[in-house]
Amino acid sequence: MEAFYYLVFGALSAVVLGVELSKTTKDRINTSPAFNSFKNNYLFVYSLMMAGDWLQGPYVYFLYTTYGFGKGEIGQLFIAGFGSSMLFGTIVGSLADKQGRRRACVTYCITYILSCITKHSPQYRVLMIGRILGGIATSLLFSSFESWLVAEHNKRGFEQQWLSLTFSKAIFLGNGLVAILAGLFGNFLVDTFQLGPVAPFDAAACFLAIGMAVILSSWTENYGDPSENKDLLSQFRGAAMAIASDEKIALLGAIQSLFEGSMYTFVFLWTPALSPNDEEIPHGFIFATFMLASMLGSSIASRLMARSSPRVESYMQIVFIVSSASLMLPIVTSFLVAPSKVKGGGISFSGCIQILGFCVFEACVGIFWPSIMKMRSQYIPEEARSTIMNFFRIPLNIFVCIVLYNVNAFPITIMFGMCSIFLFMASILQRRLLVIAEKPKTEDWEKNERDSEAEPLNL
Repeated sequence: MEAFYYLVFGALSAVVLGVELSKTTKDRINTSPAFNSFKNNYLFVYSLMMAGDWLQGPYVYFLYTTYGFGKGEIGQLFIAGFGSSMLFGTIVGSLADKQGRRRACVTYCITYILSCITKHSPQYRVLMIGRILGGIATSLLFSSFESWLVAEHNKRGFEQQWLSLTFSKAIFLGNGLVAILAGLFGNFLVDTFQLGPVAPFDAAACFLAIGMAVILSSWTENYGDPSENKDLLSQFRGAAMAIASDEKIALLGAIQSLFEGSMYTFVFLWTPALSPNDEEIPHGFIFATFMLASMLGSSIASRLMARSSPRVESYMQIVFIVSSASLMLPIVTSFLVAPSKVKGGGISFSGCIQILGFCVFEACVGIFWPSIMKMRSQYIPEEARSTIMNFFRIPLNIFVCIVLYNVNAFPITIMFGMCSIFLFMASILQRRLLVIAEKPKTEDWEKNERDSEAEPLNL
């Protein structure tokens, strides 16, 4: 079965290379030298930030086990991280609109470096502090950098379509190539040099420090709503009103939560799904294969977004349906393929089929990220961008905490079925978003005019 892993990896590599090399002028966006310089600077920083994140991922659980903690204690640490992202991360991330997005990006670097330092301690309380810091950093990573990019892109007067190019390249590099290289580099530090499970965290801190230096030396500050008389509670209230009053923003938040919730649940489920009888599987190589599939997805997304048709709102319906079907495979194979009762050994035939389905799902993830970024840049108001984006992550973090707490309470097929249903729901909401987005702007303007005339004047 080892040849199967190499065959899938090689086939995906060939397809990614083919998609990239076959791009025509229709698939490419003509830009300016000034924009290319700006884009390359952001991609360099973003890649360093993602390297700092990806280096840690494969070794967090392993590090905790080497310190002698059991599954229950480790589960509590992970729940603390997501809970921190939901509570403290929302507050800190929302401050970016008021205090500055560049400052928030620097705060991400400092917070994550401190989290890496705590990994040197075997004390549970210190590790818990590290997870809390890591949760705050995660919220900043997935809101402040994008908010800074969109604001700076618009401030410099670049064309709106060029933004999709930066998004797709950021996912291709940061969530694809960098993830693969970080996995190999971490394996090199731990296994080849035998520096121990803390070494990847030290390396991550170094990458984050380099990125912070570039931010401080080359990025300018930008804000959402810089008004002096607006406190944090007012920002929250304004963000909540924006979500409640604009159906497009509310739909976008629901779609994001449904997809990302399913995605993070998949992260916990793919290992037991592929090795239900403790089969020996190359986790690192499979992870690299998944990231390669994600690179394929981002490459496809860049071609789609370079054209005026189809619209993002249109093709994302298909993406959600395909991703829903791909996560149904573990359920289908459990009925069609007789489960093996032999402990250990190599991956089963059912596992091989599931790997192919999971690669399809990861390709959908690669399409999702730049596409959702483009829709957020279109629909979320600039003055509350970071605040609203962190609001979107609240239901996501609640969902992941619930899944983590009950991960052993349900059969794995039930969990995959739940994710598949959520993804199908996302496709329905995406359809609704498409219908609303295609409405003529004059219709929305007339409706707003009628609403404003109907409202009483409050003095």
